[in-house]
Amino acid sequence: MSGKPIRITKFDLERLKVLLFDVKATSYGKSEHVGNLQTEIERAEIVLPQDIPDDVITMNSAVCLEDLDTGEEEVYTLVFPENADLKQGRISVLAPIGTGMLGYEVGDTFEWEVPAGKRRLRVKSILYQPEASGDYHL
Repeated sequence: MSGKPIRITKFDLERLKVLLFDVKATSYGKSEHVGNLQTEIERAEIVLPQDIPDDVITMNSAVCLEDLDTGEEEVYTLVFPENADLKQGRISVLAPIGTGMLGYEVGDTFEWEVPAGKRRLRVKSILYQPEASGDYHL
């Protein structure tokens, strides 16, 4: 996790709170990943969807990340768990990288612990952000 402030829309915050509440009632609720998402939400600046800058990763944003150790680029769409499908590049907000990228902006770098070790990533670009397109209720 990074100490850099992140931004989350009020709409995403409400949906993420429901997700966390629902997940905590399952065996997955004890997962470290759930705790990490809770920590990220607690430290976030909450903004109205129409006020979020278009270079910030929000839920349902498609982004290009650069691995700072390998130079490889990866494209992901940040989604809720029920819409996750890594084969199609849709990563869950409950996955380590999904939690890690939430709220960061283009140019930011972050380190995140994943099962294979620590990853260092840079947000290279945002290919699509719902709020920038006027889609506030995806």
